[in-house]
Amino acid sequence: MSERALALEGITRVFVQGPRRIEVLRGIDLAVEPGEVVALVAPSGAGKSTLLQIAGLLDTPTGGTVSIGGRALTGLDDATRTAARRDLIGFVYQFHHLLPEFSAEENIALPQMAAGAGRGAALGRARELLGRVGLSERARHRPAELSGGEQQRVAVCRALANRPRLLLADEPTGNLDPETSERVFGAMLEVVRGTGLAALIATHNHALAARMDRVVTLDQGRVRTA
Repeated sequence: MSERALALEGITRVFVQGPRRIEVLRGIDLAVEPGEVVALVAPSGAGKSTLLQIAGLLDTPTGGTVSIGGRALTGLDDATRTAARRDLIGFVYQFHHLLPEFSAEENIALPQMAAGAGRGAALGRARELLGRVGLSERARHRPAELSGGEQQRVAVCRALANRPRLLLADEPTGNLDPETSERVFGAMLEVVRGTGLAALIATHNHALAARMDRVVTLDQGRVRTA
């Protein structure tokens, strides 16, 4: 049996504000298997962004262990965590955060080149991914020349550029109208399933959540199966 793509064990996160201790996460246990797409549904302020940041090694839990591909990654130094994020995890946010001075294909090539890929190979991979989401003809357009939905599809491609083991998405269609949201989500789901990686996707959209393999909710700092 292959190693779990993501395993969160006993994750707690406490924020201290003066005399106050705010327990945001209270003993989270959550696993995502390779090839599985899991929806994380919770109201604003419930801690789902904090949970995704911890899963993505962007925040350190107060307690517990984060493992990706069977490798425990909690408590590592900054350089090792940065390398793990680059090599193992892809991120998609509500806003695309594309670099405005670069074309769509260049935005996707840059993280590959940062990981050591040659320019030619990186651009080839970028064009392959753009083709998968129906944007081959927009490869050389800059973000300002793309619609909101097109920009977000480029962001999805960028997240997958380095062939991560895990995709984390925080409200990836939350800034789009319903029709565009459906188009972007469909493209993301198709390419994720086509590559066989694991995905944990936070969303308010229950219709989109229902299309994933499993739905979990965050309630009072704990994960529950919906």
